[in-house]
Amino acid sequence: PTRVNAHNWLDGLRIRRAGTACNECFSPRAHPGGNLALGTRGPGSYSPSMPSFDIVSQVNSMEIENAVNQARKELATRFDFKHSKAEIVLEKNEIKLSAEDHMKVRTLVAMVVAKLAKRGVSLKTVDQGEPDLSPLGHARQVIKIKQGIEPDVAKQVTGFIREGKFKVTTQIQGDEVRVNSKSRDDLQAVIAAVKAKDFPVALGFVNFRE
Repeated sequence: PTRVNAHNWLDGLRIRRAGTACNECFSPRAHPGGNLALGTRGPGSYSPSMPSFDIVSQVNSMEIENAVNQARKELATRFDFKHSKAEIVLEKNEIKLSAEDHMKVRTLVAMVVAKLAKRGVSLKTVDQGEPDLSPLGHARQVIKIKQGIEPDVAKQVTGFIREGKFKVTTQIQGDEVRVNSKSRDDLQAVIAAVKAKDFPVALGFVNFRE
């Protein structure tokens, strides 16, 4: 016991000076200078280099822009929109449509959604909204492209992974879900299971770390 106390005290002094962990016991409690943020390994902690990836719901902004440009080109050539003041305007993740009447706006919506699908944008990320009609009949509608995983869906994802009893840990980080594991095989098993599950939004997998 005396040797252990002396060992702890001396290593604690070295930690305070160098900011590193003891190479034998790795316990932050045994060393007054120990700090998990500096790399010491205590019970329940995990290595920052543990394999991981992020589950996200992201739409490439260039694909949205390309889809809108294609819809505009079609609009310019359509006979039923000749001399029309119909417009398709892109503002970040919102596509704003306007036309003289409700039927023309519905046509614009169909055009844009078709172009988005052709560009590989999942329709799960497309919120078509509802038309807004003025007293004179002029119509507007906003198509929103959803980016990120909403909190309730993130809980569904983490709950599904937990029920699968995979040897991983999950953490909701903003509009993403981080998945960690000591085994790459376990991470790949989670990816396969999530891909096979039908969630309310389109999910992707990024930021793979070895």
